[in-house]
Amino acid sequence: MSINWFPGHMHKARKEIAEVMPQVDIIIEMLDARIPFSSENPLVPQLRGNTPCIKVLNKADLADPALTAVWVNHFEQQTGVRAIPISQQHPEHIKALLKLCNDMLPERNLDIRPARAMIMGIPNVGKSTLINTLAGRTIAKTGNEAGVTKAQQRIKLENNVVLTDTPGFLWPKLSPPTCGYRLAVTGAIKDTVFEYADIALFAADYLLQVYPQAVMQRFDLTEQPDSDLALLDAIGVRRGCMRKGGVVDLEKAGTILITELRAGNLGPVTLETPDMVSQEQIDAKAEEAAKSKDKAEREAERKRKAQRKYR
Repeated sequence: MSINWFPGHMHKARKEIAEVMPQVDIIIEMLDARIPFSSENPLVPQLRGNTPCIKVLNKADLADPALTAVWVNHFEQQTGVRAIPISQQHPEHIKALLKLCNDMLPERNLDIRPARAMIMGIPNVGKSTLINTLAGRTIAKTGNEAGVTKAQQRIKLENNVVLTDTPGFLWPKLSPPTCGYRLAVTGAIKDTVFEYADIALFAADYLLQVYPQAVMQRFDLTEQPDSDLALLDAIGVRRGCMRKGGVVDLEKAGTILITELRAGNLGPVTLETPDMVSQEQIDAKAEEAAKSKDKAEREAERKRKAQRKYR
């Protein structure tokens, strides 16, 4: 699957953020704890500069706690970055975010000048719910769908923090391609952009490698399927997703797997690790370099043929 998802508000959001960034004291970037790398926006480092940044790993209750700890350590190796896992089930962890904002600005007298924070994140990562929890009242519109926030807004919070909310946005090209799959699996990309069978096969392959027992237990399987397709077939049989002739409806079986995964019914699952995405980036660069080399060679051959033709 190759997703080049380019929302109309992408350029507008980037321009708005770039304009307000000089007035920002601290950035709060919300990530999905199940896909901390894929839910990062590579535009943030370009726009951030030296501004302190808190990486908030939201939906930590749905993620593998051992791998969440690995990701927190990974992010905190970066200069000026702190990381904190949170979930909506534990509002006290969310409130701790305000203290962390203060701690990261030790030289600022917040009683005189409130901290100016900007919250950023891709669609459906939970920004609006977080804002409402911090504010103690419903300010931001929430919804289990990508792209609910449409414009910037400023919110006065406790602990002398003024928060600027921004529309969630994805970047124009998702690379490596596996990022697109993971974003689709977790619901960051609208369901109309992909087919469930496609992303379910991707998820099934990963789950069989990393969380086979969780899959077998949830779908009451006595033997571990030997492939992603075999897993979808088994789910289809167990859940009655059959077509005429006894053939499994892969789209329906895939929808069940993705729905169960998103809801946390397979238990805590994390879909990537720092080492994994590092290797994926290396592989993607090597593949891109090979494509560029091949293209250059074809162009050189085309020119040689053209020169011979006109001699």
